[in-house]
Amino acid sequence: MDIWQKRTLQSLFVPGSLLLLAAVTLLYGGFVAISAPAINFYYYSVFATGVLLAWRFHSSRILFALISIFLANHAVDFFSAGRILPAGPGHIALEAVALLLPVNFMVIAFMHERGLSLPVVAPHAAVLFFESVFVAVICRTGESAGPGFLHWEIFGKRLFLWMKLPQFGVLAFIGALTILLLQFMWQRQPLGSGLLWSLATAFLGLQAGGTGKIASGYIATAGLILLTSIIENSYVLAYHDELTQLSSRRAYKEALLRLDEPYSIAVVDIDHFKNFNDTYGHDTGDQVLRLVATKLGQVTGGGQAFRVGGEEFSILFPGKRMKDVVEHLELLRGLIEAAVFRVRGGKERRQSPPRAHDRRAAARKSSRLHKIPPKPASEDLSVTVSIGVAEPTATLREVEEVIEAADKALYRAKRAGRNRVETASSARARSSSGSRVTA
Repeated sequence: MDIWQKRTLQSLFVPGSLLLLAAVTLLYGGFVAISAPAINFYYYSVFATGVLLAWRFHSSRILFALISIFLANHAVDFFSAGRILPAGPGHIALEAVALLLPVNFMVIAFMHERGLSLPVVAPHAAVLFFESVFVAVICRTGESAGPGFLHWEIFGKRLFLWMKLPQFGVLAFIGALTILLLQFMWQRQPLGSGLLWSLATAFLGLQAGGTGKIASGYIATAGLILLTSIIENSYVLAYHDELTQLSSRRAYKEALLRLDEPYSIAVVDIDHFKNFNDTYGHDTGDQVLRLVATKLGQVTGGGQAFRVGGEEFSILFPGKRMKDVVEHLELLRGLIEAAVFRVRGGKERRQSPPRAHDRRAAARKSSRLHKIPPKPASEDLSVTVSIGVAEPTATLREVEEVIEAADKALYRAKRAGRNRVETASSARARSSSGSRVTA
């Protein structure tokens, strides 16, 4: 399992599944004995804090989700008067929110985060208002059954005898959870994981009747999961590079503080990166950065890669001597050299075609780029990196000195022709076998 799979699984299950597991354990292992005021304090504290954090961090998706869960629970509690009967306004409200809540989460799944300006908030508020009016109308006093579509049966009753929720609502929950899971696997964002586990927890709350201590405990936990997803997302933004998904410079600085000898530090720089931006545009430059970052994330030997700025990366090898990591860096260098990516349209797209007197300069610049023979509508490019590596020695005791030694080794690799691994202890470069590719 590579680092991306581990990171994805961790983001999917932590902390959402752990909070849900804790709720199940406490609710059926003594939590019911806690007084109602304590549960209410937990409930309102979670939603008040969650709304404030969502507002502070301009997260319209989480704010909409929190309010949807809160209104759904209060609708059931209000119309049932604390007790769900087989018929009547309380049962109708439970059927309605069992459909509306997952539908709202489906809408949230396809929303783009655009902050909390009035044009963004107004449509969401209007949806919640009309849903609230709809529930109020169908749950009027004296009503014994809601609209037929709320309890529409698709499968036989025996399959859903154990469910308190109607078939249509259960299927809506399954559909929404499936969409949220697929979206998370595609985007791998903490907010997606929070929405997924929050909806699953809200489902258990409604399945528990939608009112009472157990239901309130589940609903409050659903809000807590959304609250923690805001914190998790803030952490990711602070400690991970958004473009490459590698750990960021801030995480790098903190990791340096935890280093104990022995250790090795490698500095990685993309060869001729500026030429990619100048010739093919910044979109292609970003593509190059993502490609290299993906390969760096697969480094072996216990290394951890960081993006420290621009086209510069660093790899830390805690507990490893320099002689032990060189072979892993050579493997990484060859892996990057062998990777190929495609650029649509072989010519510069940021500028108009060069004038006659500029063509010679453009030709000299593009000649520095290695190109696999282009195809009619696209061309394949490869990229290489230069690497310098160093470790603490009798004369290099401080981390800053080791980094400086790795930088000097990197510069030697650049001067010696690039696409090389150079150690701080030797001026001898280790280059690839066969033809060398530079970019």
